Amino acid sequence: MDRRAFLTAATAGLLLPHAAAPASASSRTLRSDPFTLGVASGDPSADGFVLWTRLAVDPLSGDGRGGMPSRAVEVDWQVAADERFSKIVRSGTATARASAAHSVHVELEGLEPGREYFYRFRSEGRLSPSGRTRTTPAGETPLTFAVAACAHFEHGYYTAYRRLAEQEPDLVVFLGDYLYEYAPSGYTALGRRVRTHTPGKCQTLADYRLRHAQYKSDRDLQAAHRVAPWLALFDDHEVENNWAGSHSSTDAPAFARRRAEAFRAYYENMPLRRASLHGASLRVNRRVSWGTLARFHLLDTRQFRDDQACDDGVRAGCDDRLDERRTLLGQDQWRWLESGLNGSDTRWNLLGQQILMAQRDFKVGPGREVNLDSWDGYAGERTRVLGALARTANPVVLTGDVHMHHAAELKADFDDPDSPVVANEVVATSISSDGDGYRDKTFIAEALQENPHISYIDQRRGYLIARLTRDDLTVDYRTLDYISRRGAPAKTSHRLTIP
Repeated sequence: MDRRAFLTAATAGLLLPHAAAPASASSRTLRSDPFTLGVASGDPSADGFVLWTRLAVDPLSGDGRGGMPSRAVEVDWQVAADERFSKIVRSGTATARASAAHSVHVELEGLEPGREYFYRFRSEGRLSPSGRTRTTPAGETPLTFAVAACAHFEHGYYTAYRRLAEQEPDLVVFLGDYLYEYAPSGYTALGRRVRTHTPGKCQTLADYRLRHAQYKSDRDLQAAHRVAPWLALFDDHEVENNWAGSHSSTDAPAFARRRAEAFRAYYENMPLRRASLHGASLRVNRRVSWGTLARFHLLDTRQFRDDQACDDGVRAGCDDRLDERRTLLGQDQWRWLESGLNGSDTRWNLLGQQILMAQRDFKVGPGREVNLDSWDGYAGERTRVLGALARTANPVVLTGDVHMHHAAELKADFDDPDSPVVANEVVATSISSDGDGYRDKTFIAEALQENPHISYIDQRRGYLIARLTRDDLTVDYRTLDYISRRGAPAKTSHRLTIP
């Protein structure tokens, strides 16, 4: 079998393990398969990565505990150099505790750089699906990575995740809105609802755990996690639409508690390092290097920002957005970013973040209307960031959020046609948010005319596949014509090459 056939068969339970699987220390057995939420890996380094799983015999159990007992459960894990697990290179046992929703985070070190590994878990006689992951290389090894964002469960099937997995990237960069907090039909996509959210709006730890379990139960999403390590970032909907720092967009009571519990559930359900969770805060701004070829600078554009200017929304005439004292990143993160860009010695520098950085005028004709939740609402700080990028080797900004593919040039002065380009921005459309895609040619033509630094827009669903070498970055804008039913093919609708 080739790799894809093997992983598919192993997930379906059609293969017996070639080598003896680890035996759990506990003799007590769970009543059914606890690996219903799949497996995942993330945050690779030159000698390791994070392995993740979460036990749940009944993922949609209403208390958010996945039908698991209140006791701790031992989980064995294996890492192998081959997909048949005949060459085990590392193994061990972790404890899945009820207080952490029976999640497991295993942080590996001491492995060989720049190579592929396979992993799996076993608990109380049950064997998990196997996943593929890798360590980062030591030198200037080419990289193929996927970029994805925005996956509303109700708006469509996750076929885009399946198509992404079929392309077997080395790495997946996820830029936020992994789940949505709304109650059923709380945010409709052109009046259609393909699937139904768990009851109620997410407000408690149990609510967020249950919603994560519902999303993670999707087999197409599981496939995308199994195929490669992820670099995961949150945006707003993992907590609440358009939240900003300590400010709730709905003036929700006890928002600090709600945010902390949303962070906790996010950590429990993602392949993040243990050091990322700090009490009521969750640190996701971090750097990951792909040898000497590229460095990913991953940003948090929610947790430290000032409240949106002029009551948020798409508005004209908001002078407060130009105030240089207003921050999106927070002072500590800004200093961390500036220092990291100045000190980077890699060939490329990739800025992974959530919201559109390019100026985007929504008004056709004279005047200007901008989205105050995006970088347009924090124009003073954007100028500082663009200045730092101008001093950086081969910077490219990776963005999600807007549910449309974009290709844009980032300029020192967006209103000056002769202003130098300091970086390129590539924006991934949504996996499913806003339902079946479309191409409104009039809308696209007007948007491109109003914003000449933007060269491409596509309103269909999909993801990006990027191929990075020493000499260029090639980005395939992958699109699906529908997601309201399963099985849509993916195609490359546009290709961008950045030398």
